[in-house]
Amino acid sequence: MINRLLIVTLISLLSCGFVSGQDAEASTNNKITTADLWKNYSFYPQSVRGLRSMNDGEHYTTLNRGQAIVKYSYQTGEVVDTLVKVADFDDVELKSIQGYEFNNNESKILVYTNREDIYRRSFTAEYYVIDLEGNTISSLSENGRQQLVTFSPKGEKIAFVRKNNIFISDLITGEEIQVTDDGEFNKIINGAPDWVYEEEFEFNKAFEWSPDGKKIAFLKFDESRVKEFHMTMFAGLAPHLEKNELYPEDRHWKYPKAGQDNSIVSVHVYHLDNENTVEVDVGEETDQYIPRIRWTQDPEVLSVFRLNRHQNFFEILLADAASGSSEVMYEETNKYYIDETNFDYIEFLEDGKHFTLVSEMDGWNQVFLMNMDGEVESKLTKGNYDVTDYLGYDADEKRFYFQAAKESPLQREVYSVNQKGKKLRKITEGKGINKANFSKGFKYYINTFSNAKQVPVVSLYDIDGNLIRILESNEQLENKLKDYKYRTKEFFSFETSQGVLLNGYMIKPLGFDKSKEYPVLMTQYSGPNSQSALDSWSFNWYNYLSQEGYLVVCVDGRGTGARGEEFRKATYLQLGKYETIDQIETAKYLAKQSYVDEENIAIWGWSYGGFMTCLALTKGNGIFDAGIAVAPVTNWKYYDNIYTERFMRTPQENEAGYENNSPLNFADQLQGHLLLVHGSADDNVHLQNTMEFAERLVQANKQFDMHIYTNRNHGIYGGNTRYHLYNMMTDFLNEHLKD
Repeated sequence: MINRLLIVTLISLLSCGFVSGQDAEASTNNKITTADLWKNYSFYPQSVRGLRSMNDGEHYTTLNRGQAIVKYSYQTGEVVDTLVKVADFDDVELKSIQGYEFNNNESKILVYTNREDIYRRSFTAEYYVIDLEGNTISSLSENGRQQLVTFSPKGEKIAFVRKNNIFISDLITGEEIQVTDDGEFNKIINGAPDWVYEEEFEFNKAFEWSPDGKKIAFLKFDESRVKEFHMTMFAGLAPHLEKNELYPEDRHWKYPKAGQDNSIVSVHVYHLDNENTVEVDVGEETDQYIPRIRWTQDPEVLSVFRLNRHQNFFEILLADAASGSSEVMYEETNKYYIDETNFDYIEFLEDGKHFTLVSEMDGWNQVFLMNMDGEVESKLTKGNYDVTDYLGYDADEKRFYFQAAKESPLQREVYSVNQKGKKLRKITEGKGINKANFSKGFKYYINTFSNAKQVPVVSLYDIDGNLIRILESNEQLENKLKDYKYRTKEFFSFETSQGVLLNGYMIKPLGFDKSKEYPVLMTQYSGPNSQSALDSWSFNWYNYLSQEGYLVVCVDGRGTGARGEEFRKATYLQLGKYETIDQIETAKYLAKQSYVDEENIAIWGWSYGGFMTCLALTKGNGIFDAGIAVAPVTNWKYYDNIYTERFMRTPQENEAGYENNSPLNFADQLQGHLLLVHGSADDNVHLQNTMEFAERLVQANKQFDMHIYTNRNHGIYGGNTRYHLYNMMTDFLNEHLKD
């Protein structure tokens, strides 16, 4: 998904925050180097990894450096046991643990190792089952690597996917049962999503055990009619693909572009007792989406989420597991589109009578309590603010927990509210970005907090807000920073000539003197519902550039998040139009400031931000002296259909929206120095985007720089790659922005 990419691949790069504009004092004159940032990762904060709450709500576990699963007490924060140590199992090829999962009664643990990624969220691995009572370990299957491995509710069986088919391993008998047999590469997928569903509906498991463990519901993707995309894989070095040394490999997979055919998706229920599979009625329309299936509290009733191709009409179907018959329980229409991030917030409550829904039906992202007739029973959150995460329901106290941007679009707090939407309680106190991981039973929570003044701190609290223990203070990073002189972010806002108030931040150069003029680098992402101006900790390339005499500025334009539906969806049907206007307005605002060198303003971005850079340099009428576009989209018809059509509809329906905001069509208007960067193995935003734009620039006789990274995907990393990239971008800025 374009608007989530930098969150995944560049989280330490684009976090934003607010502190005073003074230079931080340093005891030495150490200088930040690009090697510190992209070779040694010297300023990367630590966190708590692999955290799981245990059933009793009094203990939690973490994964310790891949070598042990450690049990802690919530009440004291102290270690009480080490449940698993890799060193204890020398009879299997388990060198490290990359992830783990308990069964329901916590007598067994699934662990995996030797992970091999497929796409962004999907991977295969080698799984092992550890019996905690007997302290034994066994390989899950000797028949090949596994994917999406999941315990049954009672923990005596495990379901998984292998080569597009679903299997069940019986831990008691040792039998391996094959549930489906029609799986075939680039044709039929059972139990796992296709590329575009995984990327744009943000999930990687397309099967679910029923609550009683007697059935498995799953999605089947028929990709037969979806067109393939091809890309070339060379030998490379990091990693070295030796088989491609003389004859590069043609890698191909099903990728539906805007306006093109999708997989036909069907829903099925496999009954373990009679080995019968029932198909669920999801309607006669095949040009639609099934973005989730979820069992209700009733093991005989499956919920199916159905979404039309325009993604503005959403339904929840309730299906009978035995017959496959279904009926619509809830429906919602939106004049723009339904936000797909809210699908995972639908929770069927233990009473069997209610479910939660996060919706923009009132113009802001809010939480609703619904009954099983699909009617609103209570609006749980009220006010002109967006809920940014639904965190769960405490059935004993009858309270709902959520994260919201209630106090400021730049910050996040955690709250709880009762079933009537009353007695709102603020759980977190820090001003900045708060995230909460609650214990089962909601007696404790672990808060990860940061702001621009504060490095991330991971702390354990009881539900009344009493601090029990700091789990990770990042004191080592804080002490390291004392040896450097640096500036941090200052928030500001301004009103554009169109009367739009925009929020942003700037990092001023070290030793800032308002009587001097400084070159500017504008950074942005700008994609729908994204945010770059957030009051969170970061220390990155921008601090380095500040040290080197640059003014770094970031502004969130129209289309970005936490400011309500109308602001967030202002870009509907014309991606790039208003976002470009707002970045140009930002440059004009900066040019009026006495400390800005208006002849030396650059803009850069990655992915959607690269798309914006290309538009800014072609539509900016020369206000930008330089720009760097990394992995840019250059026409939305080249991108996948679920994401693109959500905001643009199809090219056939909205030709003007696609063409009027495509950099391809404005190449002859390029002004300023442009650096184009792309990975040759980008399965997400294809190299095609950069190659086609480059050709337009050549034919328009526009000079530009371009660099292609061999075998690199959308994140452009591996070996020395990231270090090389940032050195190249720094050199480009120094050449074109410094006199």
